[in-house]
Amino acid sequence: MADHRDLGRSLNRLVWQLLARTDRTPDDDARMVDAAHASQYHWREAGGPPWTRGEWLVSHVYAVLGRAEPALHRARRCLEPARDEPGVADFDHAYAAEAMARALACAGELDQAATWRSRATEAGAAIADDETATSSPATSPTARGSAWPPTKSCQLNEAVLTETDLYLRAA
Repeated sequence: MADHRDLGRSLNRLVWQLLARTDRTPDDDARMVDAAHASQYHWREAGGPPWTRGEWLVSHVYAVLGRAEPALHRARRCLEPARDEPGVADFDHAYAAEAMARALACAGELDQAATWRSRATEAGAAIADDETATSSPATSPTARGSAWPPTKSCQLNEAVLTETDLYLRAA
């Protein structure tokens, strides 16, 4: 049987594959939600990565699906460990702010979403590792299915923030 780390990685990969599809069915959406939660569980059981990253992924999935309440709930949970959890990196703070921006936009709270989007931009600019701050979602290990987010190649860049802006305009 696969260990928790392998299951977390595999389920994470499935979430990103489903997110990339433009022809998802309602069953695919339900599977994506289940996979995001399961990935978070298995990563926790394996002892990493920090909890905030799993919360970000679950919040992201709910926001993409237009489910504001669970997206906000998970975004708030993402913020909590980003403050003091061991192993949290500077990009985790940027991602926590991005989760709040996306979830608030999903909920139609555009002024608050814009404030959190600005916080995400500021936190992203403060990321110590230039590669982490600027890597492309299409070429990152995350897009290819490795653990989210890798320390040297995370997705918080203009493409992710631009996608959040699209949520702000569409809401």
